[in-house]
Amino acid sequence: MKFLIIAAAALMGAVTVPAFAQTASPSGETPAVATPESNNPTAPVEGANSFTEDQAKERIEEAGYTDVKGLKLDDKGVWRATAMKSGKSVSVALDYQGNVTAL
Repeated sequence: MKFLIIAAAALMGAVTVPAFAQTASPSGETPAVATPESNNPTAPVEGANSFTEDQAKERIEEAGYTDVKGLKLDDKGVWRATAMKSGKSVSVALDYQGNVTAL
């Protein structure tokens, strides 16, 4: 009977831990996916990027950039392009978290 109780407790603990890992970032401060109001301070973050080219362009434009050109996914999983903002040409990046940053 003791074994059954210990085994059940261990199983419950093992199931609970992955749930916490899915909701918290390594630093515990920034969500896994950026929102329009926030960016990861370490952006652009390397990682497997699931944005399509069209989605990447749209996300960059939603961040206030226009005339997005030369959009390419680099070997680190970061979309990179040049774009216009406030009348100036800038290099921009979009990472897998959705962070748009001027470089």
